[in-house]
Amino acid sequence: MALFGKPKAGGFMDEIRCDEPSYLIWKWHPAGSVGGRNNRENAIRWGSSLRVKDGEIAVFVYRQNEGIMQDFIAGPFDEKIETRNLPVLAGIVGLAYAGGTPFQAEVYFINLAQIIQVRFGVPFFDVYDPRFPDFGVPVAVRGTVSFKIKDYREFIKMHRLNDFNLDDFLRQIRDAMSRYIKNVVTNAPAVHNIPVIQIESKTAQINDAIEFDISERLKESFGVDVSGVDLAAIEIDRQSEGYNQLMSVTREITAKKVQAETTDYVERLRIQREEGQYAIHKQTQTSNIGAFQVEKQAEVGIAGAEALGHMGENGAGNVELGDGGAGFNPAAMMAGMAVGGAVGQNIAGTMNGMMYAVNQQQGAGTPPPVPVIGYHVAVNGKPTGPYDVSTLEQMIANQQISAETLVWKNGMPAWSRVDAVDELKNLFGNTIPPVPPVCG
Repeated sequence: MALFGKPKAGGFMDEIRCDEPSYLIWKWHPAGSVGGRNNRENAIRWGSSLRVKDGEIAVFVYRQNEGIMQDFIAGPFDEKIETRNLPVLAGIVGLAYAGGTPFQAEVYFINLAQIIQVRFGVPFFDVYDPRFPDFGVPVAVRGTVSFKIKDYREFIKMHRLNDFNLDDFLRQIRDAMSRYIKNVVTNAPAVHNIPVIQIESKTAQINDAIEFDISERLKESFGVDVSGVDLAAIEIDRQSEGYNQLMSVTREITAKKVQAETTDYVERLRIQREEGQYAIHKQTQTSNIGAFQVEKQAEVGIAGAEALGHMGENGAGNVELGDGGAGFNPAAMMAGMAVGGAVGQNIAGTMNGMMYAVNQQQGAGTPPPVPVIGYHVAVNGKPTGPYDVSTLEQMIANQQISAETLVWKNGMPAWSRVDAVDELKNLFGNTIPPVPPVCG
């Protein structure tokens, strides 16, 4: 709906404009009028000029049969008013006055560019750590919120322009900020996992949460757009009983945690030290593998000798020819011979190794011992030995191995039967057959 047109002569003219340096909403009054005291407070004559700066909105509010009407003029604008361009005012002006009589309308200027900064301070209120719900710590918050009007139509719906008071409006903003900030800070320890005693150092994180929450709430409740929230400080009352009790509990827990971590660290160092010593020990054994083998072979020889010394115990190997005697015990004798052969082989290997080591130390002038060929024998699916040829011959004589027994030595591609090895197959030709039983 158009309000303005080209200038037309006649009548006393008003200049409708706002020269306030800083405002959010400002109401215009005709020159010489006193607000609320005469009927010229809202009188606007035909031909008056209207000036609206960039970033301003001029709102004309007037009564008509349909009720309260509003017209909005966005700046920049600088023209004169003609009532013929405002049909709804034609009846108010009246034809008898030829458009010269002033018409009644309230004019408000809304500053869309003005950023309002409101300082707020939330006095001490108790905040609880969810891990220690018995100790309330007093916390206070100070800061500034900045906002401006963006959707002026929505803003006018929420606020009555004719009795709008900026001081009252800012007080409402502060009260709302106090409620919203208390809600965010109280829930910060649980929602953002912030210990209460560290809440002062988390100002930036809490500031982001408050700004997001308050931006939505102020827009819904007051029709303003928040451009920023700046928390100047979050303060803890360190003289309060709740703070001192919470500090005492957390110090005790921290001390126990440090002690546990120290104990665990010492234990890890001990394990690492033992593992390092074991690795060095194994590395030494690997570097001196020959001496280590001699040592182990000597232990086996000593164990075998002790076993031979106990062979006579419990009647093993005895000959009983008297009444009720069982005579020879062939199984015990063969077991003893096998053990003796194995022990002899290990002792011989040990002595050979020792002599070889001595000869190496004495120099290259003494020839090394003749190498002994050793064969591994498969017994019950497991390798035993190695045994030299003479030991194998004795084992064949004792019927401990047969021609089908599998043997292997270094250089052979796979296990083979005894009678298939050229070096061993002749051993069966020299075997003394067992004595047949005597028939009664």
